[in-house]
Amino acid sequence: MASLVHIAIKIDGVPYGAKKARGNLNGATRWTRTVIDQTRELPKVTEACILKVTFLLPPDKYPRDFPYGSDLDNLLKRFLDALNETVFSSANGKDSCVISMTISKVKVSTEKKAGALLEILPVSVA
Repeated sequence: MASLVHIAIKIDGVPYGAKKARGNLNGATRWTRTVIDQTRELPKVTEACILKVTFLLPPDKYPRDFPYGSDLDNLLKRFLDALNETVFSSANGKDSCVISMTISKVKVSTEKKAGALLEILPVSVA
């Protein structure tokens, strides 16, 4: 059995969910590449884990018609798909190794502060 590792990092960049129909049309693809690039060298998760993610969203992710910001489910889907290429790539079923998750979003003052706080905690389910 591989040793279980606690992972805690900040991924810098502007989080995106689904492909964009307006605005920054390349933003979603760029965010996916950013997540992959910044998590590529992290340890591989091979056992059950708990996932905690806080999306740090800049002001433009809170437009007048969406005062609560981007949808968490859309942000999470793209994020997990990117992690499946890196930290979850060695787990059977990839991100299905996540047995519990806490997902949140907060507004940050600038694009420079945007990103995602990622924490992966190993658990034993034996």
